Amino acid sequence: MKTWSLLLECRYFSRELCCPLALPFPFLVMRHLLCINYRHVGRQRTIKPANTPTTSELLKLLLVYYVAMHYITEDTKSNMYKMVSRSLEPKPAHVCGPRCLGPLTFHREAVGALVSLSQGARRADRTEDNFRHGLVFSSRPVQPQERVCLRVERCGLNWCGAMRIGFTTVPPIARDLPSLAIPDLTDTPGHWAAPVPEMCCLAGSELEFWVSYGGTLYFRNANGRQHKLLEGVDLSWPLWAMIDVYGQTCSVLLLGSEKKYFLCNRKSCPAPQRHSSCSAHQRHASPNVDKYVNVKQICDDSHDRYPLPCPASKQTSNCESVEDCAVCMSQKACISLRCGHQCLCLQCATRVIQEFGTCPLCRQNINN
Repeated sequence: MKTWSLLLECRYFSRELCCPLALPFPFLVMRHLLCINYRHVGRQRTIKPANTPTTSELLKLLLVYYVAMHYITEDTKSNMYKMVSRSLEPKPAHVCGPRCLGPLTFHREAVGALVSLSQGARRADRTEDNFRHGLVFSSRPVQPQERVCLRVERCGLNWCGAMRIGFTTVPPIARDLPSLAIPDLTDTPGHWAAPVPEMCCLAGSELEFWVSYGGTLYFRNANGRQHKLLEGVDLSWPLWAMIDVYGQTCSVLLLGSEKKYFLCNRKSCPAPQRHSSCSAHQRHASPNVDKYVNVKQICDDSHDRYPLPCPASKQTSNCESVEDCAVCMSQKACISLRCGHQCLCLQCATRVIQEFGTCPLCRQNINN
């Protein structure tokens, strides 16, 4: 009977002290060994001498204590092992929920002859010495009104024209692709593509394109304006997105897709964050970043006389001192303007000076 009363008293102390069941047992043993008994009066505790317990009572108490400690310790070990194991396990792959459209990348096998994929098949790069062979497709069919979002990562000034976007009902497979979407693919059934204006495809520009329920191809650029490209897309078959990294467009990054509903929006799996640390500056660093080009020289000469600086492996020791171009945010700013701002790369400076004529920061005239 006393053993059960001790267990109940132990449970009471566990609740009062907010501690596991095993902790009050040593306290109770010491209490009986020292012949001290606690009597609770309200919230105050008074100490009153008690009778010395018998040997059998102490043995029963110690037996209960060791049995409880054994099971509690094993359970604690098991819980700690499970907790550590879960922390060391790799994170599970993304599981699509009801609001997820599924992963969206470029098709890894159906790519142009001069295209290389990176960043989990979300970035497509085409060599700059050619304007063709830049075809890529989506890894899965897209739905009507599912807006595919792209960002132009890199441009070249050696070619005219920009990328082409569209859709196809022909499943992408590992096969020999033609060099151009227009007219090589558009002349065959099941392919629809249209060119995007060059001004909407500058480095750093983001755009989205989709096909409506009526079979019309639209695209929207960064300023929010919606443009109609073509009609007559067949919706009776699954549609794959088709991008031709053509002309001055040398690299595009697939940001994902989104479809808007009446009460909610559904998106594709999250795209990886764009790296803006030292590695990004190392990729875009140029061996001649210390050589500044005269603004008047850019105004007087043509585009073709100033090719893009080739990437190099030069590393910057201080990441905070490296400034990106204010337009494309990807190349290093190496052009000093008359107003004193050094905020443009060679590629963007050529376009800004010839088409706008003002500094992108202070709007001062820089043509003269």
